[in-house]
Amino acid sequence: MITTKTNVFDKIQQTIETLQPESISKERKETLQPLVDFIQSKVENKQDIRINFICTHNSRRSHLSQVWAQAMASYFGIKNVSCYSGGTEATALFPKVAETLENNGFQIQKLSETDNPVYSIKYTQNAHPIIGFSKKLDDTFNPEGEFAAIMTCSQADGGCPFIAGAEKRIPITFEDPKAFDNTPQQAEKYNERSLQIATEMFYVFSQVKS
Repeated sequence: MITTKTNVFDKIQQTIETLQPESISKERKETLQPLVDFIQSKVENKQDIRINFICTHNSRRSHLSQVWAQAMASYFGIKNVSCYSGGTEATALFPKVAETLENNGFQIQKLSETDNPVYSIKYTQNAHPIIGFSKKLDDTFNPEGEFAAIMTCSQADGGCPFIAGAEKRIPITFEDPKAFDNTPQQAEKYNERSLQIATEMFYVFSQVKS
């Protein structure tokens, strides 16, 4: 895959260069298309782009999606993109997620030592870091309106047929790497899910004409 270096850390750039968006199936591209359309419409109308990635516990898939989407927006130079995440309940950002993102090139700093730690997640030198912690989808940290709600797990998708304030509700679900916690495959499976999400967010933002 040939890419042009843009506004992300070198190690993230190296991770991106290993991705294979051409491997995404036609069916999966159809699943991703409504998000492409949402972003494209906002770009064309010169409006801010807000995307809230939602799963049950806001601990794994929703954070991976939030972080990679924000990084890919920067990578492709799509401006005025703000990515968020939330859950149907608040727990904690799972430590293996932070470790996996760090291995993929993000600079991670834990800002608090509580049951629900707050993380600074940097993807580029000068942009504001992503603030990562577990929260409910309607937390005051998240937007109240004019956003797309991306349902990243089937449980949240089925349990939340209506998301207050969302302009669009788009199911883009991923398998939960939690299934491999405390197994020899844990690190491999978390990295696999991270790279799948990275690949799909690469595809989404690559389709947007700015």
